Amino acid sequence: MSEATPLLALRGVSKRFGAVQALSGVDFEVDAGEVVALVGDNGAGKSTLVKVIAGTGPADAGTILFEGEKVSLTTPHAATDMGIATVYQDLALCDNLDVVANLFVGRERARGVGRNLGVLDEVGMEHEALGLLERLSVSIPSVRTEVASLSGGQRQSIAVARATMGDPKVVILDEPTAALGVAQTKQVLDLVRTLREEGHGVIMISHNLVDVFAVADRIVVLRLGKRVASFLVADTTAEEVVAAITGARHEDVRSAFASEAS
Repeated sequence: MSEATPLLALRGVSKRFGAVQALSGVDFEVDAGEVVALVGDNGAGKSTLVKVIAGTGPADAGTILFEGEKVSLTTPHAATDMGIATVYQDLALCDNLDVVANLFVGRERARGVGRNLGVLDEVGMEHEALGLLERLSVSIPSVRTEVASLSGGQRQSIAVARATMGDPKVVILDEPTAALGVAQTKQVLDLVRTLREEGHGVIMISHNLVDVFAVADRIVVLRLGKRVASFLVADTTAEEVVAAITGARHEDVRSAFASEAS
């Protein structure tokens, strides 16, 4: 992270569900043009933190700063208006619709005047869809292909492309490479790199450290609802990250890695 004001910063964020303290005084930040990987074991608090940022599960305590200004993210609409887009693991795509329809669902373009008012501008939407996918280097057979027939990587790419249509400043990706093959994973990771090059702040939740090290600039580790470590990818190793995730000694993790390799 740079010394400049972070694009998005959370300070001392806490969240409780009944007797369960899901987050305890968590600090988190992401810069424009930075990919931050959020990692941790199941139950570490990753999903809860994302819900706080996305406005679907407001924090009980703490401060959220966007471009240095204190903000309130109490609803998904507030987060969207602020410039935060979230792509959840289920993608929320309509399988029976084509790519264009999925990109524009809920924000369809109309054309014409008088009796033609409200007629969908199919040509305009198709042209805009082509331009968007070309800009993001997303490769699909056709923008008129039904989403159901696309590969997992292509579907993920369409969901990410849809999230960028409002030109958000922060894009959250929830397990973007889960259950994808090698070629499909590469396609999605290339898209993450493109988002960074375009200046978006990217938050990527992932259990796959290979993918994390391939695209992230920084890794933030949560364990039992607390931020326990932050690493620059260029200055750390998978062993150090695993030790932070599990709470094990670095030496023990290194020995386990060496045993698996032998």
